Amino acid sequence: MKILVINGVNMDMLGLREPEKYGSMTLKDLEKDLYAFSFENGIDIETFQSNHEGQIVEKIHSAKNHFDGIVINAGAYTHTSVAIRDAIAAVDIPTVEVHMTNIYKREEFRHHSYLAPVCVGQISGFGINSYKLGLKAVACFRE
Repeated sequence: MKILVINGVNMDMLGLREPEKYGSMTLKDLEKDLYAFSFENGIDIETFQSNHEGQIVEKIHSAKNHFDGIVINAGAYTHTSVAIRDAIAAVDIPTVEVHMTNIYKREEFRHHSYLAPVCVGQISGFGINSYKLGLKAVACFRE
């Protein structure tokens, strides 16, 4: 099983950005932990991060016929990007939306996700474990 893990806008600022919400773990630390977790669970992952909406769309497009699933934390693009939503719908790959924080306990504008309707599920509020649960969810969905 091969799963693409996508991190969107501002996720490269982990460890610096709002540590009271996101902790001190950097994106590199997060990816290292996810590679170890995926190896232990027999899942092959590839990670990708971009602050550019078009690059995320292109990465999703390139996943067609190469990945069994996608785990995506689009960051703020979750609440604004019809383009990323349409890319997920176009490739028809089981996708789980994840967020480190509980988006429903945050500002009102974060309560709406353009991605959720085209994803098989959404996990939020569990920090790095949101990603791990997302990986397991995609793996279970594909069984």
